[in-house]
Amino acid sequence: MTDPSARIMPPAGARAAAPERPERIYDAPDPRDGRVYVMSGDIDLAVRVTLATGRPLLLRGDPGTGKSSLAAYIARQRGWRYYEHVVTSRTQARDLLWTFDSVRRLADAQVRGSGTELSNYDYVEPGVLWWVLAHDSACRRGAPDGVKLASDAVEPDANTNAKRSKDHAVVLIDEIDKADPDMPNGLLVPLGSNEFIVSETGTVIGPGRIGRAGSGGRRIVIITTNEERALPQAFLRRCVVLWLEHPGKDRLVEIAQAHLETYEGAYTQADKSLADSLATELISLRTTATQQALRAPSTAEFLDALRACRSLGISVGSDDWERLRDITLIKPQQPG
Repeated sequence: MTDPSARIMPPAGARAAAPERPERIYDAPDPRDGRVYVMSGDIDLAVRVTLATGRPLLLRGDPGTGKSSLAAYIARQRGWRYYEHVVTSRTQARDLLWTFDSVRRLADAQVRGSGTELSNYDYVEPGVLWWVLAHDSACRRGAPDGVKLASDAVEPDANTNAKRSKDHAVVLIDEIDKADPDMPNGLLVPLGSNEFIVSETGTVIGPGRIGRAGSGGRRIVIITTNEERALPQAFLRRCVVLWLEHPGKDRLVEIAQAHLETYEGAYTQADKSLADSLATELISLRTTATQQALRAPSTAEFLDALRACRSLGISVGSDDWERLRDITLIKPQQPG
């Protein structure tokens, strides 16, 4: 059997093959299933550097430039497990490692009485980085063999991950700039050493002997930021950093083709002409938005306009076009 770590990333511009049964994209406008992503040469190189160094890949750029969807694509292409954590203003670094349900433990202690001994392991919930670093340990909440648990931990997206390599994983930490400034610094040691200690049980969590960086990485950590808050310099120094620009016209057309082929099962000449016209319009709107200090329309909004025009039979310049453009691409905005 071929080692998944030896698989080669698809070349720049490569797209995932269409599924055997096309799934209509209208059912999920943001499927995040990893089926399609148009790789640029810079992105492909950044991923390979990440694997070679063992460092996290920090993707910077405006919203809608394809930062969040890359991780699921890489995981699907390589057959690696996939996890994600969307950061909020309340997220702490420890939330990505583990959480401990002290409230439930206290309630159980009160119900069962003082004569019952409770195991702290039963109240530990592994975070996404724990699942990435040590899958088997996460399943057992860090408990050593021989310790009886009330239940094993439930793996995120267990059905999909069960079909993928247990020893290889991709994790997305999305929108880290939403968190408190101290949160990224709290990840420096776990991300740098691939190790942390669960304080409530004293368990050391780590991957064991996995090979050094450069010998064939077994995990990829992808972190995104929309630049809403500056990240600590110490954190930036420990990442491979790539800025993603909004795609140009040719790449927008290529993205349209990839999505229609993958989710609709077809890409006609009429689709190409529509995508070309929409891409030209979007580039013009993006230029105007930049001049007026407004948010530029994103690739996702370009795909929304494409799907709407295709489904409703609306073409650029037709009677309904300006109204459709206003509600899918321009949208009421405040100066940025």
